[in-house]
Amino acid sequence: MASHIVGYPRMGPKRELKFALESFWDNKSSAEDLQKVAADLRSSIWQQMAAAGIKYIPSNTFSYYDQVLDATSMLGAVPPRYGWNGGEIGFDTYFSMARGNASVPAMEMTKWFDTNYHFIVPELGPDVNFSYASHKAVDEYKEAKALGVDTIPVLIGPVSYLLLSKPAKGVEKTFSLLSLLPKILPIYKEVIAELKAAGALWIQFDEPTLVLDLDSHQLQAFTAAYAELETTLSGLNVLIETYFADLTAEAYKTLTELKGVTAYGLDLVRGTQTIDLIKSNFPKGKYLFAGVVDGRNIWANDLASSLSTLQALEAVVGKDKLVVSTSCSLLHTAVDLVNETKLDDEIKSWLAFAAQKVVEVNALAKALAGQKDEAFFTANASAQASRKSSPRVTNEAVQKAAAALKGSDHRRATNVTARLDAQQKKLNLPVLPTTTIGSFPQTLELRRVRREYKANKISEDDYVKAIKEEIKKVVDLQEELDIDVLVHGEPELKLCREMIWLSTLVSNYLVLLSLLTDGCNLMGLAASSHQSSTVMLAAPNQ
Repeated sequence: MASHIVGYPRMGPKRELKFALESFWDNKSSAEDLQKVAADLRSSIWQQMAAAGIKYIPSNTFSYYDQVLDATSMLGAVPPRYGWNGGEIGFDTYFSMARGNASVPAMEMTKWFDTNYHFIVPELGPDVNFSYASHKAVDEYKEAKALGVDTIPVLIGPVSYLLLSKPAKGVEKTFSLLSLLPKILPIYKEVIAELKAAGALWIQFDEPTLVLDLDSHQLQAFTAAYAELETTLSGLNVLIETYFADLTAEAYKTLTELKGVTAYGLDLVRGTQTIDLIKSNFPKGKYLFAGVVDGRNIWANDLASSLSTLQALEAVVGKDKLVVSTSCSLLHTAVDLVNETKLDDEIKSWLAFAAQKVVEVNALAKALAGQKDEAFFTANASAQASRKSSPRVTNEAVQKAAAALKGSDHRRATNVTARLDAQQKKLNLPVLPTTTIGSFPQTLELRRVRREYKANKISEDDYVKAIKEEIKKVVDLQEELDIDVLVHGEPELKLCREMIWLSTLVSNYLVLLSLLTDGCNLMGLAASSHQSSTVMLAAPNQ
C-alpha cells in the first residue's frame, strides 16, 4: 500500500531557514550561504521521507517565502513597480515583491484560506506579459533525483492561482481574472514539458479553491484548463490535490471528470462529507490519495479510526488504487517532536509533529497492506485513551456546564441596537472609528530583552517592566495619532516553560476589556446592517 505527503515544513527543525533569511536580509551572509542552507534542508526532508518509507514524496514545496509567490515568479507576473526586465527572477526581485524595498512597497499579503499561514497575493490585469521566469520546480525535481529520491513535483494549479489573485492597481475590479487562463497555460505547458524531459512520472497540482463555494463559470474553468493541458500531460500521472474542507457535489463532479487526471487528493479530516461522495460515485481505475492524517494540528492521529476509514474506502476504490496521505501540507504544524526536551512523557505521547505524522502515514499504509505494527498501534491507542481521560484536559464541571447549555444561551439578552447605544455612551466613537490590527513591529530592543530573559540574564520582573514600557510607547503613539480604539501592540513573549501574563494595561485598553466583560460586543458595530462603522480589537497573544 502506497503513502504520500502533500507538503512539508520548510523552516527547519531548529528554524534554520528563518535565521538564514534574516542573516541574508541584514547583509550578513551571501546568496550562496542562503542557498546552501536551503539545499541542506531540502535534502534532509526528502531523505527523511524516503527513509520513513513514503512512496510519493513531494518536491517544489520548499519556498523562501511562499508557494503562491513562487508561482508568480514561475509565470513572470512581476508588477512593473519592481523594475524587473525579464530573465530568471533572482532574490532581489523575489524579496522585493514579498517585503518591498527602499523605493516601493511589498505586494499584499493575506491569509491562506482559514489557516495562520499567509501568502503574497498576485496582482494581475489584461496587460500582464506572462513568461517562464523561474525554473525552481524543475531544478528542485532534478536536485532530488540527483540524491536518489524520485519525487512528485508540486505546482499551484492554474485555476486556483487566478482565483487567489486580485486585479492590479488601475485595473477594473470587475476584471475577470479567469480570462487570463489562456495566457498562463502556455507557461504551465513549458514547465510540464521540462519535468517530463527530466524524468518525472507524476505531477501534483494543488487546486485548493475547489473547496470554496464556486459558481458554474468558475467550475468550468477547471474543466477548460485541464482539457487544454491534457495533451501536454500525456505520459504523466496527474494528481489534483484539494484540502481544508468538503467538496460540494458540483465541485466533486467537476474534479472527477477532469481530462488527463489520474488521481484525486482529498482532505478527509475536515472533509468528512466528501467520504459520502466517494462512496456513492468514485471513477473506476482512478487513484484516491486519502488525506486521513491531520496536517493542521499537533495531535497524534487516532490510527485505529483512520485505519477503519481507509478499509471502508478500500472496498470502494480498490486496494491498488488507495494511497494514504495527509489531509493537507504539514506546513501548518511544528517540525519534529524530538526537539521538545522539556515536555513530560505523557504530553509527548499525545503529540505528533510533521516528522511523526510522516511515520503515522507510513504505518497506516503498511497496516492496510497487512503489515500492521501492533506495538505502534497499541501505543497510539493508549495515548489516545490517556488524552481523553487525563484530568489535565478533562474537567467534569466544564463538561456538565457545556452539556447544560440551551439554544437561548447562545443569544444575547439585549438586541444589537441596545448594545450599540451602550457602547456609544461608553466610548463616544466617531461614525468611522480607526484602529489597528495585529502586533506592532518587534524592535531591536524588544528582541534583546527577549533573548536575555530566555537566557536567564534578566529577571521576570525586568522582563515585564520592559514589556510594559513598550506597551506604553505604542499606546502613546496611537493617542498622539488620535487613533480611536487602541491596541497594546502584542510585545509579550510566549514561552514553552510558562506564559507571561501582564496584569496591567493602560487605562484605555482596560476600558475596552471591561466592555467585553459587561457583555457589550464591540463587534456589534460591524454586525449591525444599518451601521457602517467598524471597531476591531486586537487581543493579546495567548
